[in-house]
Amino acid sequence: MLRLLTPFFSLCIVASLNGQQMKITDEIESQKSTYEKIALRIWEWAEVGYREEKSSALLKKTLSDAEFSIQSGVAEIPTAFIAEYGSGQPVIAILAEYDALPGVSQKAIPTRDPVITGGAGHACGHHLFGTASVAAGIAIKNWLKTNKIKGTLRVYGTPAEEGGAGKVYLVRAGLFDDVDVVLHWHPSSNNNANPGSSLANKSAKFRFYGESSHAATSPERGRSALDGVESMNQMVNMLREHVPQETRIHYVITSGGEAPNVVPAFAEVFYYVRNPEVANVKAIFERIVKAAQGAAIGTETTMDYEIIHGLYNLLPNETLSEVMYQNLLSVGGMRYNDAEIKFAQQILNTYKGDYKIESGEEITPYSVEKRKGGGSTDVGDVSWKVPTAGMSAATWVPGTSAHTWQAVAAGGTSIGIKGMLIAAKTIALTAQDVFTDPDLIIRANEELKKHIGKNDPYKALIGDRNPPLDYRN
Repeated sequence: MLRLLTPFFSLCIVASLNGQQMKITDEIESQKSTYEKIALRIWEWAEVGYREEKSSALLKKTLSDAEFSIQSGVAEIPTAFIAEYGSGQPVIAILAEYDALPGVSQKAIPTRDPVITGGAGHACGHHLFGTASVAAGIAIKNWLKTNKIKGTLRVYGTPAEEGGAGKVYLVRAGLFDDVDVVLHWHPSSNNNANPGSSLANKSAKFRFYGESSHAATSPERGRSALDGVESMNQMVNMLREHVPQETRIHYVITSGGEAPNVVPAFAEVFYYVRNPEVANVKAIFERIVKAAQGAAIGTETTMDYEIIHGLYNLLPNETLSEVMYQNLLSVGGMRYNDAEIKFAQQILNTYKGDYKIESGEEITPYSVEKRKGGGSTDVGDVSWKVPTAGMSAATWVPGTSAHTWQAVAAGGTSIGIKGMLIAAKTIALTAQDVFTDPDLIIRANEELKKHIGKNDPYKALIGDRNPPLDYRN
């Protein structure tokens, strides 16, 4: 049937589900209450990166109870895991995230009200992400078993996406080397399966060491580590004029001294560098290191730095995205009930913009024009090793931005759960298509090779550092 969409959308044909697809989507729908309880439990725990002990354990138990074998603590990360079912080729992987963000605690109500002041919250919806991926995995596992289909299905539990680069360590450990296709999704304010990209990103903490002294009686004896940080920041801010215009450089001073009358002996600044191309990120980061070195020389301090994380840009795969889009059309969007409409309208009143509540029902028309995201994701590193396709589902009120209390609030309600089920069904149907179409895997891998082209071989931007398990301390 044809559905007339808003001016931001075009006419599209909503495909119907065949018998096999109906069994998969009906199974996921029949388990709605189970997956809702799992998602909301993880939402309540709101565990930040590398500390997701309870969230990881719950997802592992759910998969283990469904006959998956579990490898825990992979890549030297206690909360990372691989759940596997089946054997042989092809090997299809589904990614699952479950870390929260610090500082955005929020009740599931449409007005600002933290559960714990300063506490963490699922402002990027990873409680929904992880649960939907597990739901899709179990539905496909049951389909494989019932139909005696050969192949291997894996669900990768990937911690600390938010600044911890959890997936990068799994890639570096070779845990994706035998995978044929990777599928993922992300919570959003719209339903979308267009092939898109992201920004490559590298971050580091620059630490300056000086000499403390009384700032009034003997300032000549002091060497201010804070002067080193501020001198570095000044040079980097001048550098902004001489980098590609798509570049983003952000920093915060994480330590600047203890008291005004004590010359700071230690200071630290935390930097992010982003650009659509990983080669540019590498080059710009080296220039920032030179600024730090110069600042140390000029202030007679010393400096060292620690790489915190590094992410490649996401490589879109049109071959897989086209299939995922058709499945998203088949699943369709959702309708708000009266209570959800009231909740959504109150959320809309908290920010400016002309957004329509009913857009949660719509599917963004497919376009091969690459979407350049303003953020970064460690899925990018996976996409340089394995053909990868992703989608978004409308788990938030239209117009809601990620990393906001409004996202936390909607994610703790039936709005988030409805969007989560759309994602689970779409991911499951796409996995089914990949398992039954060997040519699809061949074409997706050929496309990946073309994308990589003459680029340097993949090498993790994190170097040989260990996972920063304490980065949220």
